[in-house]
Amino acid sequence: MATSSLIGVVEEGLAASLDRTVVHELIEGYVEAKKNFYLGGLRLSAVEGGRFCEAAYRLLQERTTGDPTPLGRQLNVEQIQARLSSLPVGSHPDAIRLHIPRALRVVYDIRNNRDAAHLGDDIDPNKQDATIVISTLDWVLAEFVRLYHTVSPNEAQRIVESLVTRKAPAVQDFAGFLKVLNSKLKAGDYVLLLLYERGGKGASFVDISTWAKPTMRTNLLRTLDHLVNDKAFLHDSGSLYMITESGMIEVERRKLYQMPG
Repeated sequence: MATSSLIGVVEEGLAASLDRTVVHELIEGYVEAKKNFYLGGLRLSAVEGGRFCEAAYRLLQERTTGDPTPLGRQLNVEQIQARLSSLPVGSHPDAIRLHIPRALRVVYDIRNNRDAAHLGDDIDPNKQDATIVISTLDWVLAEFVRLYHTVSPNEAQRIVESLVTRKAPAVQDFAGFLKVLNSKLKAGDYVLLLLYERGGKGASFVDISTWAKPTMRTNLLRTLDHLVNDKAFLHDSGSLYMITESGMIEVERRKLYQMPG
């Protein structure tokens, strides 16, 4: 399922049991934060992360008190967290009482209070901040899906797994056909980026061959063997090729996922 379609499913499913307007704010903040992160707008990722948090806090208020802070009015985050943590044990899931609010507070404080001064000559605080913001947003949205989505448990699990899979703006999904938008990539990087986009789903040799450029197909087995055995960037299960952690690090280190300039 394409990312945009998946997000639509998430929004509709959550809106069936939560305030639709606030859910829309949550999803918009999530989508914009992810887009900014992958396109290099690190500070904007934190800003949109704050927008996501403000919507999430209101949804937590809605579920626990029925009286959320209206949109446009300043949130009292300290008060919201205190009230959530003081709810009787068993009255609501611990994720609602404790875990989600604590996670949101990290992102909210980064957006509001983080001084982007130098942490060290070789450390970029904006990159650090944006990375934890995006990871936290993935986790919180997945928790909302787990708790409040109206689909079957199996479908909810599939949605959760898809949400936390890394996405590459430089790969566009045309009804299941993946097209790499950076025509300058060499075969190894091209294949690695395709498998990065596929995440835990992996891809068969036939799929990769279909998506690869015609000029790459003659030596495709050699390319894959190099990525599997020489680089350890991919794993061959016998039926599927899947990206490894070192492969994901390589894509992100070299920013292969970015749109061509």
